[in-house]
Formats: sequence, structure tokens, C-alpha cells
Amino acid sequence: MKLLIGLDGHGSGERAMAHAQVLAKQIGDCELVAAYVIEWSPYSFQTQEENAERHKRREEELSTATSRIIDPAVKSLRDAGFAASGIVRHGDVAETLNTLAEEQGADQIIVGRSSEGGFTRRIFGSATSNLVMSASVPVTVVV
Repeated sequence: MKLLIGLDGHGSGERAMAHAQVLAKQIGDCELVAAYVIEWSPYSFQTQEENAERHKRREEELSTATSRIIDPAVKSLRDAGFAASGIVRHGDVAETLNTLAEEQGADQIIVGRSSEGGFTRRIFGSATSNLVMSASVPVTVVV
């Protein structure tokens, strides 16, 4: 079995990772994949120079997220005795996590409930609720 863990660089992602470890222990032979999605819109109408700068910034963001979020998470999981890997992508959070689950052959996605609230979330929804509504595999939302 394979579990995809959506990390957010905050406490909710840490809670999702902790819950995934509990599940993995109960399941037994289980692989954990830590994933971090950098919110990114592919739509932009800019000059060639602006697009080159945007690409450079995008690559820097991938590198930073890998070293600050994914690498420590994977190390922690491996140190705890789990088979683990990690991945960072740019894109819409819900859509990208679902795509990663499909690409990785994950049986379940585990995410933390976003702490964002208020007016914005009521109108636009959150990445977590969008994921729950559109995922092609079961989603566990950790509070």
C-alpha cells in the first residue's frame, strides 16, 4: 500500500505526516510519499524576459521547498523505519495532489485541514475541500 502525504510547511502538514505514520504501522507493508505543492498558475502573459525570470524563480522555489520541507520529512520518515520518498511540484494544490496520487499509484491521500478561515474560504473554498471533492482515491483530512 502507498500513502501520499500532502505537506504544507506548517503544523497541519506535520499532523498529516504523524497520522500517516500511525496508519502505515497499522497497515504493515506501506510506502509513504511526502508531497509539497507550490501554488502556481501556468497562465501568464509576459515578455520573454519576464518569463525567463519567472522560470528561474520557479526553479529556486522547487529547490527551497525540497531542502526545507521535503528532505527533512523524508529523513524523519526513514529514521522512523518507513520506506519513504518525496516530491515537490508547482500547480493547483488539489489538482496536483490528485495527479501525484495517480502517478505514484497511491491508495490514499492524507492532508491536514487548512487553518485558513473566514470570508475568503467560504467564497473560494480551500485546497483541502477541493481535493476531497475531486480526488480519485480516498482522502483522509487530519484536524
